[in-house]
Amino acid sequence: MKNASSLERRLRSNITGDVLFDRFSRGRYATDASFYQILPLGVVVPRTMDEALRALAIAKDEGRIVTPRGGGTSQCGQTVNEGLVVDFSKHLNRLLSLDVENRTCVVEPGIVLDDLNRQLRKHGLWFPVDVSTASRATIGGMAGNNSCGGRSLRYGTMRDNTLSMDAALADGTLLHFGEVPRDLARVNSPQSGLELFRDMLDLGEREAAEVAERFPKVQRRVGGYNLDALVPRNAPNNLAHLLVGSEGTLAFTTQVELKLWPVIRNKVLGVCHFGSFYEAMDAAQHLVKLRPIAVELVDRTMIALGRDIAMFKPVIEATVRGDPDALLIVEFAEEDQADNLQKLKQLSELMADLGFGWNHPQRKWGGVVDVVEPARQTAIADFRTSGLNVMMSMKQEGKPVSFVEDCAVPLPHLADYTERLNAIFARHGTRGTMYAHASEGCLHVRPVLNLKLEKDAKAMRAIAEEAFEMVREYKGSHSGEHGDGLVRSEFHEAMFGARIVADFREVKQRFDPENLLNPGKIVDPPRMDDRSLFRYRPDYRVGDLKTALDWSAYPGAGGGFQGAVEMCNNNGACRKLEGGVMCPSYRATRNEKDVTRGRANTLRLAISGQLGPDALASDEMMETLKLCVSCKACRHECPTGVDMAKMKIEVLAARAATHGLSLRDRLVGYLPRYVELASRFAPLANWRNSSPLLRALFEKFAGISAKRALPAFRRDVFRPDAETYGASDGREVVLFADTFNRAYERENLDAALRVLVEAGYRVHIPRPADRARPLCCGRTFLSAGLVDQARSELNRLVTTYAPFAARGVPIIGLEPSCLLTLRDELLSLRSDNEAKSISAHALLFEEFLVREAEAGRLELPLGAMPGKALIHGHCHQKSFGAFKPVEKALRLIPELSVETIESSCCGMAGAFGYGADTYEASMEMAELSLLPAVRRADASALIVADGTSCRHQIKDGTSRAALHVARVLAMSLDSAQVKH
Repeated sequence: MKNASSLERRLRSNITGDVLFDRFSRGRYATDASFYQILPLGVVVPRTMDEALRALAIAKDEGRIVTPRGGGTSQCGQTVNEGLVVDFSKHLNRLLSLDVENRTCVVEPGIVLDDLNRQLRKHGLWFPVDVSTASRATIGGMAGNNSCGGRSLRYGTMRDNTLSMDAALADGTLLHFGEVPRDLARVNSPQSGLELFRDMLDLGEREAAEVAERFPKVQRRVGGYNLDALVPRNAPNNLAHLLVGSEGTLAFTTQVELKLWPVIRNKVLGVCHFGSFYEAMDAAQHLVKLRPIAVELVDRTMIALGRDIAMFKPVIEATVRGDPDALLIVEFAEEDQADNLQKLKQLSELMADLGFGWNHPQRKWGGVVDVVEPARQTAIADFRTSGLNVMMSMKQEGKPVSFVEDCAVPLPHLADYTERLNAIFARHGTRGTMYAHASEGCLHVRPVLNLKLEKDAKAMRAIAEEAFEMVREYKGSHSGEHGDGLVRSEFHEAMFGARIVADFREVKQRFDPENLLNPGKIVDPPRMDDRSLFRYRPDYRVGDLKTALDWSAYPGAGGGFQGAVEMCNNNGACRKLEGGVMCPSYRATRNEKDVTRGRANTLRLAISGQLGPDALASDEMMETLKLCVSCKACRHECPTGVDMAKMKIEVLAARAATHGLSLRDRLVGYLPRYVELASRFAPLANWRNSSPLLRALFEKFAGISAKRALPAFRRDVFRPDAETYGASDGREVVLFADTFNRAYERENLDAALRVLVEAGYRVHIPRPADRARPLCCGRTFLSAGLVDQARSELNRLVTTYAPFAARGVPIIGLEPSCLLTLRDELLSLRSDNEAKSISAHALLFEEFLVREAEAGRLELPLGAMPGKALIHGHCHQKSFGAFKPVEKALRLIPELSVETIESSCCGMAGAFGYGADTYEASMEMAELSLLPAVRRADASALIVADGTSCRHQIKDGTSRAALHVARVLAMSLDSAQVKH
């Protein structure tokens, strides 16, 4: 790093964006979605395109290589290198211009595909290169890889939809690359640009015959440079198409002009079931004759793994019939829905003509499940596009590895190709997963290997050589969608021949004579199996770790903690900007440090010793996790199940053991232990809120923001005068009076108790078995890393509630973070049958009521409440699939209109929003969608939020009071009594 000091100093002097040269930041940019890892010299996150070009100029002057980067989701190692990484995704993401009439737009390279399409949709347009990573893939990265997407059968590839590109050469020369006549007449470009264009067109003319002979005749060919864009038969030639697929090796893209299409108005899916994988692959060539816009493969492995993932299980159960070996999802999108329905009919007829039937023997077993409902189509699309992450969710050392993933072969050969490929896998002692683009003969094929092992690295090499040889035999392409990078560039000579590879080298030399732009990709690459470039190098080791929680579901050190951390495959689903909750801190900051992927990478580097000794408990690690609000969204929404909230507890425990506790940690963690005492002296305890001096002192010494009023202690805390309420013959329930509602908002517990009693239940509020302080779930202790104290609290709770759970009594709670601790962290601290029984019987208040209502057992005299209720869901409710019951419970109230606020985390997140160092981030999260939605709401509307912290954030940010569902139901009971 001494040699980098001049580069870093100059960048800091000339750029206002982030300049990151610390080891933790560099480590976060050392990987992409491939199996490679190369530590860069530094990272720049420019605020403007001028700053990006300034960084390029400084790096060139310092003799440093430069790698442009978007979402960092490349699967072949395109975005990792040892020089300077320039991240376009945070700031350089604007839609610069839009021509609706001519269906074109111009964008900056850092714009995310989904974000672009959200802006286009209001004009009835979209950009249809719909890659599975659309929620985080940038247009610049897609252009660099010549991305294709699932519907390229109709819309073509990135190249087919790129009209022009503006880019800078390595020497800073700015050029416009677009359509030109071969004589370059009237082309507006500097002389050096005209000379470059002339040289490229001359090369195309010289090599036209060789290109025609050696380039595969399949649409899904994205390997090498697009020399076919330069040949005379394509005149006028579009020089932007030479940059498309060049992986940042030729020029530095500054803007891209795109061809747009009308949005799809109507569509249907036919889910074709097959008892034989071979027969499914053989059928693909026939199914495309019906002119669908996509035919996507889902294999047996993906179905089985999907059934174990909470977010995908419902759609699989609703769609998959029997036990298929493969599904082909056939999509039709004609303008008239009647035409689509006719296509579905023809699809069923074609399947029958091909000899498939539901009652046939396995090889010819199958048929079509029609999917017309838009909601189920969306759910299927989400599952299909999550194929990579679903496959990577295997909780074992071996994972499906991408290296022969994108081979494309002509459809008539697809069945034989896949059968022979499986035989290759078997010869090398493994098996493969297959999914995706059957309509293009481009399946995502991944053999399961453990690249930590030398023998598996050698197997990967052998499989690659044999597979690519077979692809050449079928006159296919070894690179059909995700580009070349470090994985496939080495094999270009075998695919294209020595002469074409020499042409590639000539192009690179002419554009970038000093080899400064992302070297080692396409031209002069290293060996694909050079283990010194792997994420898990030969010296990769994770030493013994003493962990506080149970990680036994995973392999590796720390009782499985290593395996849990390594589940992150860097595919970046956590970088999505809308939909769901994950990852709220990233949505606010757009920093790689603050996304689940960045944190997981940092943890992996820390536990493997790559960030120095004691990195796990270091200040830098705490900075990495500072904005993690423990929302648990990643637990549910990350298809590989990376549970950063749980991992953060481990880090906090390590930190507490090494460095002790701060005053704020003690105040937060030990709240359940002193809240009773504080309630007796409530006026004194609340003095801090009314005193500017005390607020300032609390900020200085306890790190609690002076801008926040703390929840007010009250003397009339919830202290039930009995242990049982309600009818003696009613069905039994236990009401868990959590610390927050008990001490601060007893109205919620009073309301819940009233609702349950009036519904005829016998409600138990048992006192602790030890007759000491009230019960607690240990949540606050976990948030401070005090795992032993949390275990102690949970032990008391288990002892008290175990007799009830043993006889099947539901345990009902109001505060999601507390009640759901019994379904989550409890089982990471105790694995005995009593703990499991309590976890199994733990239900949120509205979950219980909806379950009873759906079973026909709920008798609750609710009165009409004309008006609207807007609901904000607590993150943990969403993570555990427990939010829908909130909506359903409110819909039990006659005449109440219920609307959900589409929001991520409220930003308060327990004590997070009270921190002096996290207050601003807390408000940024809230302002993304929640607070604006509440402010827009009519003054008469009810705002509903079950989370204590959510209600406080809404109150602080809008001065609107939010209510727990229990209180709204109690209001409905009041309404019925008034009417009566």
